[in-house]
Amino acid sequence: MRRFFQEVPEELWRDYNWQVKNRIKTRQTIERYIKLLPEEIQGIESTKGIYPLAITPYYFSLIDPDDPQDPIRLQCIPRAIEMDPKIQSMGEPDPFKEEGSIVGLTHRYPDRVLMNVTTFCAVYCRHCMRKRIFSQGERSRTIEELKNMIDYIKKHEEVRDVLISGGEPLSLSYKKLDYILSELRKIKHVEIVRFGTRLPVLAPQRFFDDKLLDLLEKYSPIWINTHFNHPKEITPESQEAIERLLRRGIPVNNQTVLLKGVNDDPQTMLELFRGLLRIKVKPQYLFHCDPVKGAIHFRTSIDKGIEIMEYLRGRISGMGIPTYAVDLPGGRGKVPITPQYVLEREGDRFVFRSPFGGTVEYEVKDI
Repeated sequence: MRRFFQEVPEELWRDYNWQVKNRIKTRQTIERYIKLLPEEIQGIESTKGIYPLAITPYYFSLIDPDDPQDPIRLQCIPRAIEMDPKIQSMGEPDPFKEEGSIVGLTHRYPDRVLMNVTTFCAVYCRHCMRKRIFSQGERSRTIEELKNMIDYIKKHEEVRDVLISGGEPLSLSYKKLDYILSELRKIKHVEIVRFGTRLPVLAPQRFFDDKLLDLLEKYSPIWINTHFNHPKEITPESQEAIERLLRRGIPVNNQTVLLKGVNDDPQTMLELFRGLLRIKVKPQYLFHCDPVKGAIHFRTSIDKGIEIMEYLRGRISGMGIPTYAVDLPGGRGKVPITPQYVLEREGDRFVFRSPFGGTVEYEVKDI
């Protein structure tokens, strides 16, 4: 159901440029459609000039105006807690030390690099791990800055995998996208090119554009990593966007973030991952919320994540169970966290805890 914007013609609603041009950016605009809570009013006012506000009409239309704890609302409308002195005193702007000697480039793992190509996003998610960059204004990297990143990749033959991210990398002009992809495809040691994009969730209309899909298909193989956090984000429009990508041979993986009040519930996660499989998106990661300044209030305990992972086992196919991971501060890498199923071990004899209850003895001998 399209809330709030029934008067908008279908051809405009399906236009990505219209969605971006008509982003909701002010308290006054929000109040045309929903009654704000006092803590939301305070949040909007206190984050001005620090953490910007922008919501596409499409994503805003997913909010239930009668539910103050609506998961979409919590992800896109600031609340006072975001600027609470206690919250602001915790975490770091850049806990993973992404800023390096080459502007926009992070080389954390030996075989892969991150290209941060823009500070623009269709929606500024309140839990974003890169909140620090949004106060810089909406800008994309210059051709010279992009060239510096590409020159670095050319010189480092150990790099096989390039992740293009932002901000929102698929908001770049066709010219810049073509430049990046064509240059990367000239580098023999680069085998994998990925985009980290939340547009399938926030503005799926981007993928209704055949010109963009033609460009991505031209430089195949391309992978998409996206970011569905709640079952409400799986809509006919997002499903159509995914289908269009898949028909061009572009696989889509999902990286959910565990967020307090949004999805920190086992049944919600089960519904989300079932929904993703239904639209042919692979749940790849469930990330513990990062220790980012201004987003600490979204963090749960690690035990909550383990509880969710235990609940999923036996209730959904293995291909629907993501890896629960913590991204270690200081750029020390991602580590998986799994529930413990081995209760005892004596030589080749194991005692396992079954996800269906009880224990099972299992013996394996190397013959």
